[in-house]
Amino acid sequence: MTRIKNPPRHSSADEIPAYYDLIILGGGCAGLSLAVRLAALGQACPKTLILERRTEYHNDRTWCFWGDSSAWVSRLIAHRWPTIKLRSEERCVLVDCHSMPYQMISGLGFYRAALQAIEQSDRIDLQLGVDLSSEPRKLGDTWRIGTSAACYRGALVVDTRPACYAASENALLWQSFYGHEIECDAEVFDPACADLMDFTAADCNGVHFNYVLPFSPTRALVETTVLSAERMGYGALTVKLQSTIAGRLNGVGYRVLRAESGILPMGVISPAVGGDSTYVRAGLTAGGARASTGYAFQRIQTWADSCSRSITRGGVPTTHFPDPLLLRGLDQLFVSVLRSHPEIAPSLFLSLFEKTSSERLIRFLSDHGTVCDYAAIAASLSALPFICEIPRLLLRKSHKPAGNLTLLQRVDHWMGLRGS
Repeated sequence: MTRIKNPPRHSSADEIPAYYDLIILGGGCAGLSLAVRLAALGQACPKTLILERRTEYHNDRTWCFWGDSSAWVSRLIAHRWPTIKLRSEERCVLVDCHSMPYQMISGLGFYRAALQAIEQSDRIDLQLGVDLSSEPRKLGDTWRIGTSAACYRGALVVDTRPACYAASENALLWQSFYGHEIECDAEVFDPACADLMDFTAADCNGVHFNYVLPFSPTRALVETTVLSAERMGYGALTVKLQSTIAGRLNGVGYRVLRAESGILPMGVISPAVGGDSTYVRAGLTAGGARASTGYAFQRIQTWADSCSRSITRGGVPTTHFPDPLLLRGLDQLFVSVLRSHPEIAPSLFLSLFEKTSSERLIRFLSDHGTVCDYAAIAASLSALPFICEIPRLLLRKSHKPAGNLTLLQRVDHWMGLRGS
């Protein structure tokens, strides 16, 4: 794809490890986004090293979002949908979003643009195919990082590696998804309309829906997604995806162009927070993803802007700004309801999109919602499941031992609800 500049490596224990102003752990969306901002600073860019496990970049991701974006991001948009659709067994909802279309960036397009920016900077090195031999440790004012290739020293560290979360402690739900981009032998898709959530093939205890992004009448990304209290294995997801594609194409032949998959924590209550301002965590599992949706790309771009400014102006990086308290509460409550009552998910989502104006809803989903938007969204949903869920959510947030499940069941019995 592009030539990667490798940093110097020391060959003996007597040599002093190479020094960098900033070391970025992880060269995924967050790490590369920050590097792009720093590269744009020219010679004002701090001397930066990116350490990434993968040996090369593939078209393994798709990022979607609504709304405006920076000039750099706008150039990467591969497709826009002016209409989105939600379907259940009972009804279908079409949402007009011409004013703020649903937009998609391919992983390959993003990686190519980011690597080109890095290659053009003489202040940034990218080391691929390396694993950390131990966790970073601080000696005096300098971080020491050992890898499978060499040891490095850095004044600042931004750690964008995915954090390990225990499902029972830190995530209310897990979003497991698996998808194929396919090319069909006949025209079966409407490239002007994306299927955001199709519940018509739901077949599991969690919240199960399909997601279709058509790029042309014959080509689309088809994904199956499950929201559940436990992470779902790719074997089960593969079966669901194959069934989804077969039902959608109704006998039309196709070939698989590529695959993508992922598992995201949702409704995380207490992400890890570091105590040293020279070492911060960022990215998908450190506040980069919206707790109730998993949308992360635009949030990561916002963080990359603020983090690069903080490094150049104040000398230290920043992590993601926490969402407003009201928004955090609404997101956690919504996810908690989905966990406790997945069977009402289709009606909740369709009501949300049917009864709320697209402008309000898109602002809310894009982290630009106002208090009036929050109120309108709350008014579009039945209040009873959310009111009844508050005691359970408070118990979950208390981080009590597993024995509290009995108390949760008592709360359910008192309110006449099904236990989870």
